[in-house]
Amino acid sequence: MTGTPLPSLRETRVSETASTERTADVIVVGAGPAGSTTAYYLAKAGLDVLLLEKTAFPREKVCGDGLTPRATKELVAMGIDVSEEAGWLRNRGLRIIGGGVRLELDWPELASYPDYGLVRKRDDFDEQLARQAQKAGARLYERCNVGAPLLDDRTGRITGVEAKLGVEKTPVTFHAPLVVAADGNSTRLSLAMGLHRREDRPMGVAVRTYFTSPRHDDDYLESWLELWDRRGPQDRLLPGYGWIFGMGDGTSNVGLGVLNTSGSFKELDWREILKVWCASMPEEWGYTPENMTGPIRGAALPMAFNRQPHYTRGLLLVGDAGGMVNPFNGEGIAYAMESGRIAADVIVQAQARATADRRELALQRYPKVIKDTYGGYYTLGRAFVKLISNPTVMKLAAQRGLTHPMLMRFTLKLMANLTDPTGGDAMDRVINGLAKVAPKA
Repeated sequence: MTGTPLPSLRETRVSETASTERTADVIVVGAGPAGSTTAYYLAKAGLDVLLLEKTAFPREKVCGDGLTPRATKELVAMGIDVSEEAGWLRNRGLRIIGGGVRLELDWPELASYPDYGLVRKRDDFDEQLARQAQKAGARLYERCNVGAPLLDDRTGRITGVEAKLGVEKTPVTFHAPLVVAADGNSTRLSLAMGLHRREDRPMGVAVRTYFTSPRHDDDYLESWLELWDRRGPQDRLLPGYGWIFGMGDGTSNVGLGVLNTSGSFKELDWREILKVWCASMPEEWGYTPENMTGPIRGAALPMAFNRQPHYTRGLLLVGDAGGMVNPFNGEGIAYAMESGRIAADVIVQAQARATADRRELALQRYPKVIKDTYGGYYTLGRAFVKLISNPTVMKLAAQRGLTHPMLMRFTLKLMANLTDPTGGDAMDRVINGLAKVAPKA
């Protein structure tokens, strides 16, 4: 067996120099969807959990705000009230526009997932998850900016983190035998532990803003498959897609996602592209500068396991820190929450083992569980990314594919990763079979 055995959680929990308020069974760094979900399930299982968030709630995050049935399932499992009365806007499916065709596809009816998605602004969404983790027993520290990991000089294992707490930025240390990195794409904690981004994995960029719009209560998420750069002498098809999500509050979230696999990725100003695209919309939709309610913001989308291993020396990676964004559609929240739940289950099982060696063996299972869950599907996604990075292929797919509703229903299931794992229809069996035989890299 490789690796240094995990010491007993109780043996390492309290030292003579550390305050018991700053020691725990597990430290979770980052209270986004991945971190809050991890902390929720750990606390629910009875572990003492510190959840450290660098900002204070409510806080802004760049996101499309649209949640598929996959993310909806995770919210329901956490006991979140997702009713319309609680402020959630439900959506029936995806409206796809491209190649002169407009096609509405309802979310599939499956045994494993609900048949509706949701919309919620991230500043409110993330706080709901964090408060749910608190209700379960997690101890949340806001305005807690985590810096360097604390390492055991002998074994190199992480034993806690250094941080600056509060408006005063008071230096503090937190101690735990296990730490979960849920600190997003930048994941300074992972970098400090020597885990660098894999350059052979795709990376996306999302930019978005909000407009006051009469389309705010649309019950479909809208995806535009063709993004055109019309500023030069010749129109150019760009490697990405645009979206419009009604927020139900008088505004629409309008944005675009772009892949780094295109040669034009670095040379273009994507905020400017978004402005040009919005200017091409019908005026009555209201996507005009005077209706913009906030600035254009951007964020990176780390895809297809672009940082590995997902466990090493007492550190587990979840969500964006582990590069778990779906390369097919840029969806990150569902996979952040799922990976948090999976990581929590592995940690809880490890804690119940009788010896240090057995605890470490259980923890080393985590990367395999994650790869078994997503690896083959993400390999298919990487192949898909290469295909659509070719403008000719992208244009042909938009023009020909949308005229075949059956093919598009299959594509929706594939891109949204919505199938029943056992049984299901013929489409489910094909997609599940492809993901099963694809290499789990």
